[in-house]
Amino acid sequence: MYSKEESLKIKKEFWVQFAESYPRKWILYDTKIKDVTFKFYVDNKKALVLLDIEPKEEEKRKIYFEKIQSLQTLLLEDYLPDAILERNHYLESGKVISRVWIEKLNVSLNNKSTWQEIFDFFNTSMSQFEVFFYEYEDYIKDLETNT
Repeated sequence: MYSKEESLKIKKEFWVQFAESYPRKWILYDTKIKDVTFKFYVDNKKALVLLDIEPKEEEKRKIYFEKIQSLQTLLLEDYLPDAILERNHYLESGKVISRVWIEKLNVSLNNKSTWQEIFDFFNTSMSQFEVFFYEYEDYIKDLETNT
């Protein structure tokens, strides 16, 4: 078990090394859709690349998720075959969001020998996710439900 300070140091080193390994600007919070964000996540068991859909208005969340769900076949066949779509994902806080994600198991933030594997996973998965998003961005952003 690491102290809080050691854990923070490891996290900082991880993210600095990732940024140095793949020095590019990711979409992340710049989707141009309020409360729809891409995220990287890593802990001591897995790494995730996420698209969180969390508008405060339930109807908006539903529409954005259904738009992506309507593209599920294309997403899985052409971009991310292992993507998981979840309409109602419960955060630890109890908040309900919609989430699309890809995960890599058996890697760890605390095991530096898995870092390159995580970096490669992050780069490949997020790059594919971004290409998918840019390809269908206009359709996803359009809140009209008549598709």
